[in-house]
Amino acid sequence: MSGKKKKVEYKKAKETVKEQKPKLSRHDFIKKTWKLLGIIAGVEVAALTINVLSPRKNDSSINKILDAGQVKDFPNNSVTPFRQGQFYLVRRNDGGFLAVSLKCTHLGCSIAWNESENQFVCPCHSSTFDINGEVLKSPAPRALDIYEISIDNGLIHVQLDKRNRRSSFTKSDITYV
Repeated sequence: MSGKKKKVEYKKAKETVKEQKPKLSRHDFIKKTWKLLGIIAGVEVAALTINVLSPRKNDSSINKILDAGQVKDFPNNSVTPFRQGQFYLVRRNDGGFLAVSLKCTHLGCSIAWNESENQFVCPCHSSTFDINGEVLKSPAPRALDIYEISIDNGLIHVQLDKRNRRSSFTKSDITYV
């Protein structure tokens, strides 16, 4: 075989291999990678949008009535926090109960009970409330919200789905045994 013939056969074989395996250039690789990343990002944005726009399901596992405990467990003139229920259970000197929301009526900050001064204090803007939730010092525009309480056989039940907005404290807010 002559040298020219070998070169021609070699070129033909090389061209067949090129036809079988198309070469992926660096530019094409980067282009395809960006396309894939764009598709992934689009799927994530679509999933997030659907999640945000879909209505929330009512979680029936959340107990709407919280059993706070026995009446005898709360001494007169005491304040007991129930963080999971978002309220303070107040037992007044006369034996009555109030379930006072722990959210300030100004901007919704969590209030704290200051036992030494016998008042609730909002750490955000220094609103203060008495033991009944009545505003002592503004900027809070109204008294603290309260939850409905029922007492059955000495057990205190607080209805978490019945929070009452009020402008000021009234004797009718108190629940007695």
